[in-house]
Amino acid sequence: MTSLYEHLNEDCKRLIHSNKEDKIQFMHESVWIEYPKTKEILRLLKQLMDRPKKPRMPNLLIIGESNIGKTSIVTEFEKLHQGYTIEDENEMSVVIRPVLLALAPTKADEKSLYISILESFWTPFRTTDSLAKLRNQVYYLMRECNVKILVLDEMHHFLSGTPVQQRDVMNALKNIGTKLMIPIVGVGIKDAALILTSDPQLSSRFDLIKLSKWELDKNFRGLLKAFEKRLPLKNASNLDERDKATLLHSISQGNLGDLHRLLIECATFCIENNKEEITLDIIGKYKWLKPTSNLTPREIQL
Repeated sequence: MTSLYEHLNEDCKRLIHSNKEDKIQFMHESVWIEYPKTKEILRLLKQLMDRPKKPRMPNLLIIGESNIGKTSIVTEFEKLHQGYTIEDENEMSVVIRPVLLALAPTKADEKSLYISILESFWTPFRTTDSLAKLRNQVYYLMRECNVKILVLDEMHHFLSGTPVQQRDVMNALKNIGTKLMIPIVGVGIKDAALILTSDPQLSSRFDLIKLSKWELDKNFRGLLKAFEKRLPLKNASNLDERDKATLLHSISQGNLGDLHRLLIECATFCIENNKEEITLDIIGKYKWLKPTSNLTPREIQL
């Protein structure tokens, strides 16, 4: 089997003779594709987490268009530094959470921020509690669980609020970082950077990383080869060949999530129609897939 399916990874090789439904289901599972930029961002996040504690910790904002892989990076970072349990001097179990990944509330609101953080702890709390009580519960749990870094996804949500609400919620974040002496990492679309302009002092605490679209170059072709290893087709499609790579880039416009969806659609067509490789004609069938940057709804062609 190994000599026949060198273009596949080990999971795909084991799946290659399975039924169609299992193959299609496999392709829709979460996938992590490592490439130079993600490795560098993961390295920077680890450096931030390991910095010695001080009141003014460095922070980071990761921005990019929708579906470009921002959430996948911070989710992978959380997986690499999962929580664990130890016993203290009294032989009581203590949960350690080095990385706390939370989802920003849908609007700029300090109380909603604390609720979002508490939800990430999977801990009981009352949404009707006072702002002060929720704040104290957040601080207590983050200290008790030895949180070393707070990652807040969808940070652009904070733009949905009045200037006063935006200032209050960002001050709350700044206080978490200052009092607990931990770095804050924000993740969001490019508009998220606007939230920092409300306070020059806050803006000076954040470095910025922009995730851009993929260019049609050797790195993009390498990405196609990595994706092909997870497409359970018996024959090599050679997606990194010039004509196929050019067409795939033209349709996806270099957006990582759109490319992933496009490849799943092409491979699903192959599986359902008993074809064992993705051809140019098959890729061409999915020119109708609109990129995420086009905000109009996608019309599915039947």
